[in-house]
Amino acid sequence: MTETATTLPTLNPEWGFFGTISRSALPINPEAAFAEAAEQIGRATGCSAEGCRTFLDSRDGRHFADMVVDRMQTEGLRLQWAIQRAIQIHQGWTIDYATSREHGIPHGLPYLTGWVAHFEIMAALAADASE
Repeated sequence: MTETATTLPTLNPEWGFFGTISRSALPINPEAAFAEAAEQIGRATGCSAEGCRTFLDSRDGRHFADMVVDRMQTEGLRLQWAIQRAIQIHQGWTIDYATSREHGIPHGLPYLTGWVAHFEIMAALAADASE
């Protein structure tokens, strides 16, 4: 895993993080929110831009966006701080035994790190398969 150097654009503008942010009642620029989330997640997890994008484009990215929007609405946080708070919450959880068995993510890893790394590996495998 390497630190995110560049933010890759979403491949899933209708769903995932991008779509959820787009449909929120808050005046948020989804491109800017996606880039900010990818940058912060990359720094927090040490995962690649591809891993961050794949995570944010997934169903888990949608749930992450829900938490960001909730933090903005309930705590009055600005986007940057809401993303940071959502990362703190996700990193405070750990991968449980069931998730470890089902997805092969090592038990006990911080939740966000485990899932972003999982999506990074899945993206790399998909890229290898298409070559």
